Order: sequence, then C-alpha cells, then structure tokens
Amino acid sequence: MSDSRWLVRSRGDARHQAGPRGRGLPMTGGSAHEIRPLRFGVVAPITTDVPAWRDQLRGLADSGFSTVLMPDVPEWQPAPGPALAMAATITGLRVGTWVYASPVRPAWITAWEAHSLSVLTEGRFEMGIGTGRPGIADQLRELGLPLPPEGQRWSQVRDVVAALRELDGPDLHTPVAMAVRGAKAQAVAAELADTVTFVMPQIETRAATTQRVQRFDNCRGAELALHVPVVGDSVAAFMAAPDTDPTAVRAADSLAFLPSDPAAAAEEIQRRREEIGFSYFVFGAGAADALAPVVAELAGR
Repeated sequence: MSDSRWLVRSRGDARHQAGPRGRGLPMTGGSAHEIRPLRFGVVAPITTDVPAWRDQLRGLADSGFSTVLMPDVPEWQPAPGPALAMAATITGLRVGTWVYASPVRPAWITAWEAHSLSVLTEGRFEMGIGTGRPGIADQLRELGLPLPPEGQRWSQVRDVVAALRELDGPDLHTPVAMAVRGAKAQAVAAELADTVTFVMPQIETRAATTQRVQRFDNCRGAELALHVPVVGDSVAAFMAAPDTDPTAVRAADSLAFLPSDPAAAAEEIQRRREEIGFSYFVFGAGAADALAPVVAELAGR
C-alpha cells in the first residue's frame, strides 16, 4: 500500500470533492445545502474502433464535459480500468466508472484498481459503484459467480470503500459515487458517498423521483447526480434497457428524459437543479453532440 501513496504525497495534497459547491440553498433530503456548479459526464464505452473512440473523447473535452465514464459489463466493451487509464492520457478530463458492480470482483481488488487509477490520473478518477445492473443474476451465473442477497451486496460496497480509504491514505481522497435505490443503499450512500445517483425504474414520474430524493438523508451534502438515458428520441444503449420507449418515458414526465432542443434542455436542467438539487448530469455518448451547446453554456455555472 505504501508504494503508491508516496506518489500521491509527492504531489502535495491531492484531495478532491466531486463537484465544487456554489451558493444558494435548495432543499434536499430535508436539509438545506449549497447549490453546486453544474457539471456533465458522458458514458462513452468503446463500441467502434479505438481511433474513433479517441476522436470522440477529444470532442467531448472540447465541448466542456467534465467526465468520461465507463460501464462495468463484461464482454460489452473493454474492462473499465484499462479503458479509463487510456482515456485519461488522451484528454485532461476526469474519468470514472458508471458504475462498478460490487458482486463481480473481490472488494479489495476493486479498491486496488480504483486507487491505482487515482494515482495514475493524478487525482482525476471517480469511483462509481453499485450492486449491478438489472440482469446481474444472469451475468453472475455466466461468470460462475454466486449471487449474494441484496444486503450482502451493499456490505460488499462498504468493504470496497473501506479498502479504498485505507489504500488512499491521508493524502488522497478518491471520490465515490453510488447508484442507489432502496433504504439500505441510501443509508450506505448517506454515510460514505461523495456523489449519489438514484436508480429509476424504466418509467417513473418526476414527482416520484423528486419525493425519493427529498427523503434521502443528505446530511453530509453529497453531490446529487442525475442519470439521463433518453434525450429526444435517442436511448443510450449502455444506460437503459433495450426495450426502453422514449415516447413512454417522455409521457410519464420522467427525469430520465431530456429534450434534444438545446434551449429546452438547458431550461430543464436548471429547473432540476433549483427544484431538486441535481448538479451533475450524465448522458450517453450518442447525445453528446445534441447537448454540446447546453454543456458549453451551463458547465461551471
């Protein structure tokens, strides 16, 4: 563990809290917290050839996105760790997992990879973690791995974060983003996460999601992130089920949807920050060009 810590200490204090805070006091989780400046991430797996992916990352950097994110689904694309290490050398953007599935690998191995990425990127890595996508049971069976009960999976998440903090030591703080749904998940996130995103059913109304966010005990002032898989008529394949119907998502007034018109999208993003407290918005790479004017206008505001 000490072998990598000296690399961080030699740079001075590399601590980072995802999403610097700004001014204002929205109500989230029953508590008032400062409004954070807006930032935007893109789930950008390697789905074509590597040179095209490199060009895509450069375009994201030029558009003002803050973070390149990689899903954790075996056989869909290269493993997230090597891909993110490569992405970090191509641009100066932050990189992160969206998100590690806790049952897929031992907790210490996940923490070691996350800490290593923090060191190698000089503090630009954010570890997103959850208990796995829908269908995780089938995936684990294919890999010959056991499916722990839900409570045990969140114990695994806790073990990952504990190991990460030990590996980071006093001079590095790898930001942790958690994808949460139920009460157990929210309790762990309230205690440990720097960023929290709320797993939404395929169709959930704005009112239902807002109520869940407002019930979240955000006493530590975690950054609130919104996973937006549907932009206009486009569905991000790595962020939503293959049978997702954009028309139905839009009709439900779901927060999983944003209009593709830049002016309307910008207005809606600001509304969601002011009314609910979301300040970090994550889109699929296919929507990046449509939303580039929005990101250019709003990033950091």
